[in-house]
Amino acid sequence: MEATTEVVTAAPAPMLAAFIDRYVGYRMAGFEPGLHRGLPSRHMTFIVAVGPTIDVVEQTDPHQAPANYRCVLSGLQASPAMIAHNGFQEGVAIELTPLGCRVLFGMPASELWDISIECSQAQSTLGDQLADAVHAQQDWPSRFTACDRALIAAARTETLAGPELTWAWHALVRTGGTCPINPLADRIGWTRQHLTRKFTAEFGASPKLAARIIRFERAKRMLTSTPSYISIAQIANTCGYYDQAHLNRDFAELAGVAPTAWLAEEIPSVQDPNADEARG
Repeated sequence: MEATTEVVTAAPAPMLAAFIDRYVGYRMAGFEPGLHRGLPSRHMTFIVAVGPTIDVVEQTDPHQAPANYRCVLSGLQASPAMIAHNGFQEGVAIELTPLGCRVLFGMPASELWDISIECSQAQSTLGDQLADAVHAQQDWPSRFTACDRALIAAARTETLAGPELTWAWHALVRTGGTCPINPLADRIGWTRQHLTRKFTAEFGASPKLAARIIRFERAKRMLTSTPSYISIAQIANTCGYYDQAHLNRDFAELAGVAPTAWLAEEIPSVQDPNADEARG
């Protein structure tokens, strides 16, 4: 069987756009069974499996036991998870920013830092309702509409994080993780120490670590989407690294492998939305 990859994206309903960037529907078939690295990202992991369950064989926290998930929810992370697959994967990834954790689950994203849970553990009805609704639909537009309905019903938008932390998060994302922390704190009117305490309590990562994760994610996406004549050193410079060695060190720590090794081993995945993408 020939390996095939289908990735379809769509924007969420307008009232969800403040904390969900988009939906990514994916279907991958015909690959050899193997392992996929779930890498650090500026988004929380929030995926509804349509095909086989999501089989996490190595959690980001080595003290957490492996588990299978029908609808997985994870906080931000600074290390990879290892996910086993049988050559077929299908589901809907919800690109949830940590700003939305309070809105959907009534808690700061920090409470899910570096752990994965079944969504129903965080919100007793949303996980099962979401999974049932997505499974009941056969095409991507209907699945995305089902996500909209379930998430709008669960959302409590009055519980968004405060304006200072919301602005700080958006500033880090907007600058690709290159915004210095001291000017960020000055703009808000806080000390760096106060910003670090409040930011970490809300998101689980300090501003410095969050910036590093955001910068790493940008570099990872560029590695999979730029022409081969663009060197890793050029990507490192574009993304704000001192040099290629700096990028390599970050990759080794955040991905557990060098960039070239990751590119060689990784099959197309939900974290690589540039592969065979069709816009929904």
